Amino acid sequence: MECKIKNDMGTIFIAEDVMLKVVGYAALECYGIVAMSSKRAKDGLVEWLGRENLSKGVQLRQVGDEVDVDLFIVVEYGISVAEVCKTIVEVVRYKLESMTGVKVHSVNISVEGIRI
Repeated sequence: MECKIKNDMGTIFIAEDVMLKVVGYAALECYGIVAMSSKRAKDGLVEWLGRENLSKGVQLRQVGDEVDVDLFIVVEYGISVAEVCKTIVEVVRYKLESMTGVKVHSVNISVEGIRI
């Protein structure tokens, strides 16, 4: 899914990989998140991903002119998961909309683990 923004001067194309990395870095900036994770559907194992594989912990879906964002994360033990997720939603929405111009329909977070 590539993003297309039209204006009076022409068209801007933003690659999906760019948007995935924007979302991944925005999420990792938030306090309480330890890592992104990728759930392998084949056997249900969760892989922890470093900064070089941020895009594997993020999925984007186009909904009309807007985008749905799905995040798979690992959080720090002892911190309110609800507050961490609330912060992530706000930061990811703001960063993606301000950096790319794409409107975000929803941000869905799946907490795949807790690190002690």
